[in-house]
Amino acid sequence: MLRNHRQRSVKGRFAILVCTFGLTSCAGQAQLELIYNKSASYHAPDRNPIVVIPGLMGSTLRDRLSGAMVWGAFGGKSVNPANPEGARLLALPLDESQDALEPTGVLDRIKISLLGIPLQLKVYAQILATLGAAGYRDSDLGTGGEVDYGDDHFTCFQFAYDWRKDNVENAARLNAFLLEKQAYIQEKYLELYGIDQAEVKFDIVAHSMGGLLTRYFLRYGDQDLPDDGTLPELNWAGAELVERVVLVAPPNAGSLDALISLVEGRTLAPLLPVFSPTLLGTYPSMYQVLPRARHQRVVWEDNGAPIEDMLDPALWESLGWGMASAPQDKNLSILMPGVSDKEERRTIALEARRRHLSRAHAFMAALDQEAKTPFGLEVYLIAGDASNTPSRVSVNRNNGQLQVMEYAPGDGTVLRSSVLLDEREGQEWQPTLVTPIDYRSVLLLPESHFGITKSAVFRDNMLFWLLEEPH
Repeated sequence: MLRNHRQRSVKGRFAILVCTFGLTSCAGQAQLELIYNKSASYHAPDRNPIVVIPGLMGSTLRDRLSGAMVWGAFGGKSVNPANPEGARLLALPLDESQDALEPTGVLDRIKISLLGIPLQLKVYAQILATLGAAGYRDSDLGTGGEVDYGDDHFTCFQFAYDWRKDNVENAARLNAFLLEKQAYIQEKYLELYGIDQAEVKFDIVAHSMGGLLTRYFLRYGDQDLPDDGTLPELNWAGAELVERVVLVAPPNAGSLDALISLVEGRTLAPLLPVFSPTLLGTYPSMYQVLPRARHQRVVWEDNGAPIEDMLDPALWESLGWGMASAPQDKNLSILMPGVSDKEERRTIALEARRRHLSRAHAFMAALDQEAKTPFGLEVYLIAGDASNTPSRVSVNRNNGQLQVMEYAPGDGTVLRSSVLLDEREGQEWQPTLVTPIDYRSVLLLPESHFGITKSAVFRDNMLFWLLEEPH
């Protein structure tokens, strides 16, 4: 039986002055500094280092062979996934051969040009800047010279990961990353404070899909998903390295945005690249953000009945969805230039999609398993709830076309109910929340998916939780 939660919920209803292109009010930042500077100036081993984990498409990617930036440099130097060379660079190999890209950092800002005028859109810069102002030091930005954090660069880190790949694989990388940083910090504590083998735990701030890989890591550490379809051992291995986790807009129950993107492709913004269904279909992570069938988000157009198994490969084939459909063969031929036979390309694509859907099924089951958070681990959820967000789509049986039928409160991308993993959805309604997530507190904000990270209310609460709240 899933538990009803009656924990603290904070509702932010403030007017936020946001300047053009995401530049936040200087006055708001000054107020935060006035509140938290004294606490932030306290540096000692009992202050946890922090790790920032971005969401889907939130890490820069570089070609390890040529050194060229493949994702994260926009404008004249960007890689365009709409052309053959760009698509091949950004796609994951369908035959599971070695990929040439590697993550290099968190995508803190996007630099583009509009009518020859250079513009800069902040993505994760606000989180990093806030933590820097609060006394944290980001080693990557500090060393790179983009932000002056002084000479001390060991209390805040960016976990850049390849967001195209399987979240379980990235959770294992997070485990290795934290162990590496733990050893590094222990050396610093020995050097600065004379403490040998200090106990080091981390705090994590994770956005969107980064919250899903974080939750898997906390529960299972670096365990892989068993091949026999069973669940990995829920041993909370990752929680041994972590004390506080702030999950910002995580799609805990999935997002219809992922389904629509896999079926129709994805346009990020008018000035940014367009990803085809074939290209997105090579990414295991996209399937792992699909909505849960039990919440009845996807229904048949003719009778309104919910589709019972959203992860059934036969369903995708019958509806002509995604990279293995006949209209996508041109894109498949681009991604597999060495395969001249159309049927062979389709066979490879079908097998890759079957593999991705199977992994997504196991990943969701592992995350949805109800479990009490172990002592010493505190989880905070932050959700947007003031934007119309797709909550139900219909499917045409004849051509597979999707049509958004209903909208519900969310951040425009992720529903409020998805962040909370509200199990009342698609079931008999109850007056109080029913969720398998054992959280300490929830913050609800009237902000968009990325607007949350720019909100002064978000930054204020995040700094309070990390710097001042008793534990």
